[in-house]
Amino acid sequence: MKIEGDYQLAADVETVWRDLNDPEILNDCIPGCEGIEQVGDAEFECVITNKIGPVKATFKSILRITDSKPPHSYTLSGEGKGGPAGFGKGSADVELESNDEGTLLKYQAELTVGGKLAQIGSRLLSSTTKKLSEKFFTAFSERYSE
Repeated sequence: MKIEGDYQLAADVETVWRDLNDPEILNDCIPGCEGIEQVGDAEFECVITNKIGPVKATFKSILRITDSKPPHSYTLSGEGKGGPAGFGKGSADVELESNDEGTLLKYQAELTVGGKLAQIGSRLLSSTTKKLSEKFFTAFSERYSE
């Protein structure tokens, strides 16, 4: 499944870049995040609990930043295991562009799931994934409207 979007943020590119790489800020913005810890230069471990359709699962995930071109773009990839609920793997290409209003953040993501999650149905999975993405970016962008 693929999702994409863009968000106008009222902050300069350097600030947005810094915040996208800050574990505390990510912890506050990722829906269902119960903890995130930086374990390497470009690697994070996190625990996320979410409900997707009838399936509620806690995922223990590893997130890696690759193809980093500070402060303009990177690829974030991850893999999470949710026990009996299944697993999720995905990656997102994130790009930041300066403009007169601050920073335009664009992303393109691809997600694959297996186990019980794969049995939910692509329409429900797609809408839930888009809602979670929207929640993250809404929380993230609200940081700059205070």
